[in-house]
Amino acid sequence: MDNSEIMLSWQQFLGELTTGWNSLQSAVLGLILEPWGQLQIVLLIAAYGISRFLAAQIEPRLDHWIRSLDTTRQWLKLLVIVLRRLQLEIFVVLSWVLLIVMRATTWPSRSYFIGVVASIATVWLAVNVISRLVKNKLVARALTIVAMGWAAIQILGLMPTVMTILDSAAISSGDFRISLLTLVRGLILLLVLLPLAIAVSNFVEKRLSAFDDITPSMRVLASKTVRIGLIVIAVVVALQSTGLNLTTLTVFSGAIGLGLGFGLQKIVSNLISGVILLLDKSVKPGDVIEVGDTWGQINKLGSRFVSVVTRDGREYLIPNEDLITNQVINWSFSNPRVRLEIQFGVSYEADPLTVRKIAIEAAGKPKRVLGVPSPVCHLVEYGESSVNYVLRFWIGDPSDGVVNIRSEVLIALWYALKEAGISIPYAHRDINVVAPVKVELAESKAPARRAARPAKG
Repeated sequence: MDNSEIMLSWQQFLGELTTGWNSLQSAVLGLILEPWGQLQIVLLIAAYGISRFLAAQIEPRLDHWIRSLDTTRQWLKLLVIVLRRLQLEIFVVLSWVLLIVMRATTWPSRSYFIGVVASIATVWLAVNVISRLVKNKLVARALTIVAMGWAAIQILGLMPTVMTILDSAAISSGDFRISLLTLVRGLILLLVLLPLAIAVSNFVEKRLSAFDDITPSMRVLASKTVRIGLIVIAVVVALQSTGLNLTTLTVFSGAIGLGLGFGLQKIVSNLISGVILLLDKSVKPGDVIEVGDTWGQINKLGSRFVSVVTRDGREYLIPNEDLITNQVINWSFSNPRVRLEIQFGVSYEADPLTVRKIAIEAAGKPKRVLGVPSPVCHLVEYGESSVNYVLRFWIGDPSDGVVNIRSEVLIALWYALKEAGISIPYAHRDINVVAPVKVELAESKAPARRAARPAKG
C-alpha cells in the first residue's frame, strides 16, 4: 500500500471518528429525552444501588472467611483484591443481566446505553484487578491505557477502520511482510504470555521445593530450566504470531557471536559456570563456604552469581566464575561436621596427662561441641617457656559461626586450668652478665666554679 492509500485510510478514520462521536452525542441526547433511554438510566441506577447494598452485606462475611484461610500469601492477595472490588463486580454482573434481558424482550437499540456501560465497567474491572497484580507501575499504566483505548474504539465502532490503518502501515521485502497490526498483535500476545510463563515457573518452583527427595541444587536447576524454557516458548509464539519466519533470525547469529566474543564473554561465562555448579553439586543453598576473605552461608544460587550471607549480615554476590576458577573451602560439602582446633601452652610443672584430661573435659562443656567424635588433646612440642598442646573438637553447625564456639571453649579451658592450679606461662627472658661492668660517676663541675670565684669584701 502506497502513501496515498495510507493518507486515504487516515482520512477515512478521521471521518468515521467524527461520525462516531456525533452518533454518540445523538445517542446520549436521545437517551435523556426518549422514554427507553430514561428507562435504561433508571435500570442502571437501580443496579448500582443493589450492588452497593449487596456488597455492604456480603463483604464483611467474606473478609472474615478469607482471614480464616490457611493458604499462600499470593492467593490471599488475589482474594483481597477481588473482595475490595466486590461492588464493581456485582454491578458488572447486573449490567450484563440487564443487557441480556433487554435484548431478549425488545429491540437492541433500546438497550444500547446499557451495553456501553456494561462494556466500560467490565474493562475497568479487568484493568483494575490486573494493575494491582502487576508490580511494575509503568507496565500497569500501559495496560490501563491500552485497555481503555481499545474499549473506546470498540464502543465507537471504529475497530475495522483502525485494523485497516494498522495493516496498511507495513514493510514488504519479497515474501516477507510485516505490518504495524502484526507487531501490535505480537506485543499484546507477548505481554500476556510472559507473565503467564513466569507465573507457571514460580508455581513449579514452589512445588519442587516441597519434595525433600530432590537436592537443593537439582531444585534450582530444574526451576531455572523450566523458567528459561517457558520464556523462550512465549517469545517464539509471539514472533510466529507476527508472521516472522524464524529461519530469518540466522542473519543475526553472526552479530550475536561477535558480541559474545567482544563484550559478553563474562556474562556467558558466569551463566555456564552457574549451570556447572548446579550440575556438579559442589555448592548448594545452605552450605558454608569460604572464598578468599569471604566466609558465610550460601543464601541463593543465581544464574550469574552466588549470594553469600556473612555472620555480620552482609550479603556478598560472588560471580559464578570465581567459584569455578578459584579455590573454595566448603565447610559442609559432604558432611556438616567440622573439626576445629585450639593451641595453648602450660608450665613445665604441670602433669601432661592431667592437662590433656582437663582440656578434653573443658572442650565438652559447650553444647555445640559434638560428643562423637569426642574431643582430643595432644602434646605437640616443648616450647621455650611452655609445654604446647593442641585441643581438637567437632561441631555440626558451622553456619552458626566458628569464632564464637572457639571463644566458648577457650573460656571453659581457662577456668578449668585455673581451678586445677595450672598456670599458663608467658614469655620471659633471663639476662646473664659475663664480664664485670665498670660504673663511673661523673664529677660535678659546679663546686670548682665557686672555689675559683674571689670572695667579696
